[in-house]
Amino acid sequence: MEKEKLEKWRRLEEEARRIREESADWKFIEKQPFPIKVALKFYVKTGDLYVASRIAGVTLDEMNKLRIKAGIPNVA
Repeated sequence: MEKEKLEKWRRLEEEARRIREESADWKFIEKQPFPIKVALKFYVKTGDLYVASRIAGVTLDEMNKLRIKAGIPNVA
């Protein structure tokens, strides 16, 4: 039972990552300064806005605005 729940959670995480990857404006992301580019790529892979904001050295609000400009949906 627990194993089935973990597998379902893993599949949902994979689907969310796929959606973020397909929706992202990669040209916009690649044009960003290094820490922001790394943070946006991290967000695409993980969906963790807090850690991405720490990587970029910006506030959560600023990171969220960058996420929106990069066309990355907030899916979990």
